[in-house]
Amino acid sequence: MFNGEFYLRYYVGHKGKFGHEFLEFEFRSDGKLRYANNSNYKNDTIIRKELYLTPPVLRECRRIISQSEIMKEDDNNWPEPDRVGRQELEIVMGNEHISFTTSKIGSLMDVQNSADPEGLRIFYYLVQYLKCFVFSLISLHFTSRSSLYKIFMVLFFQPLGDTWSDTLFVRTVQII
Repeated sequence: MFNGEFYLRYYVGHKGKFGHEFLEFEFRSDGKLRYANNSNYKNDTIIRKELYLTPPVLRECRRIISQSEIMKEDDNNWPEPDRVGRQELEIVMGNEHISFTTSKIGSLMDVQNSADPEGLRIFYYLVQYLKCFVFSLISLHFTSRSSLYKIFMVLFFQPLGDTWSDTLFVRTVQII
């Protein structure tokens, strides 16, 4: 069902009082999930995490994107990035490639007041969903106490109607 090339990158950030602060993650076809979070607040340092996902997890990510129908959207009527910040979403699935850029979205009110509320709503909820997905995967992976062994974990999502059909398995390798 989901064959071919796959790549997803999400970025949200701004340059302000504490320098360049951002959150970024990417999924690649080889199963690599890369995550970076840079906050210079109180001289914090950049957080980088990498892990590998099994094919069923990547299929689930592709299914989420496909089901959202984001590939049909167009960002021409979305707010332009401004001093508050910017968001970028790039997706390659098979022979389709999209790239969105918009300003940071503070609330659903920003979505409703935009020139394309339906398209921006799809983007907003997909991003929220993907963030939760990434944070869950990272949290499960990096809660291990041992950095010497390969860790094999099973991630089970509870069905939400007909949308969660597959049990997801995550193979992770502890990064030293």
